[in-house]
Amino acid sequence: MRIAIIGFGSVGRGVAEVIVAKNLGIRVTAVADSKSGAIDPSGLDIAAVLKNKKETGICGSPDITVSDIISSDAYDVLIEVSPTNAETAEPALGYIRKALTAGKHVVTSNKGPVALRYDELHTLATEHNVQFRYEATVCGAIPLMHTIESGIAGNTISRLYGVFNGTCNYILTRMAEEGLTYQQALLEARELGYAEADPTYDVKGIDAAIKLVILANVVWGIKKTLADVDIVGIDGVTSAAIALAEQEDQTIRLIGEIDPANEILRVSPTILPKSHPLVVRGTLNAVTIETDLAGEITLIGKGAGSSETASAIISDLLFIRDCHGRRD
Repeated sequence: MRIAIIGFGSVGRGVAEVIVAKNLGIRVTAVADSKSGAIDPSGLDIAAVLKNKKETGICGSPDITVSDIISSDAYDVLIEVSPTNAETAEPALGYIRKALTAGKHVVTSNKGPVALRYDELHTLATEHNVQFRYEATVCGAIPLMHTIESGIAGNTISRLYGVFNGTCNYILTRMAEEGLTYQQALLEARELGYAEADPTYDVKGIDAAIKLVILANVVWGIKKTLADVDIVGIDGVTSAAIALAEQEDQTIRLIGEIDPANEILRVSPTILPKSHPLVVRGTLNAVTIETDLAGEITLIGKGAGSSETASAIISDLLFIRDCHGRRD
C-alpha cells in the first residue's frame, strides 16, 4: 500500500517514523510540508527524508507542491495531517476532496474538515468506493471511533461525555493537587509544552467543543456546528472553587457532553466525585459511552502527542490495508 503524507510536522514525522520502524506493508511514496515536497512512486527513503527535515527544515524540493502530489497517481492513501483551521477547514478540506474524488482513501487527524464537512466527505468516499478515516481527530491514541464503529456495533448510544482536552486536564489537576492558581498552572503547562503560547483554543473549551461536533455528526448524524455547542472554558475556574470541591472529596474537570434526547451539547467545568472514572490525572483524556446493551464503557488514554496521534493514524491505515487494500 502506497501512502502520501501531507503535513510533515510532529504528527507527520511520527507516522513516518513508525513506518520506518515496523514492517507494516506500507510504502511512503510522497511527502509534503508547507515549503517543499518529494515524490517517488517506487518508495521514498524515509530515513533520509526525516534526516533532511531535521537538518534543513524542509522535507524535499521547493519545486514540488501539495497539489503536485495530490494530482499524481503515486499513492493509494492520502494521510492529511496539516494544521487544523476550525473556521474554514482549508486548505486541508480541498486536499481531501480532491483525493477522494480521485478514488484515493484518506486518513486524517485534521479536525476542521470532519467538523465542518463530514457529510460531504463521507458521501464523496461512498460514491468513489474509498475509505475516509479520522480516528486521530478525537482523543489521540484512544480508539474511540473504532470502539463505536466496531467494538460496540449493534448498541444504541444514548449519551457520551468525557475529558477531551489534555491541556485543561493538566491545569485542573495541578490546581487541585498543588493548590496552584489558574495562572500558575497555565504557566507550568506552557513550560512543559502542554499548552501553546496562545492557549485560547484549549482553555476556552473550543478544542473540546470541536471534538463534540465531530462526534455528534459521526455518531448521531445530527449535523451540528461549533455555534451549536454551549461552551464554558476553564479560565474562570478559581483556586477557591477547587478548594471548595476538595472539602467534599470532589474535584473539577472540563467535561464535554452529548445527550441528543435532552438536546445537550456542551463543554463546561463540572464538579465530579474524586472516585468518578472521568477524574483522570495530568494530560490524559477519558470518555464514557452510555449504551443500551453494554451499559457504560469508559475509555482512558493519551489524547495528544506525536506517537499517540500516529498510533491512531496507523490503526486507520491498517484497517484500510486489511479490509480495502493490499499488502506489498
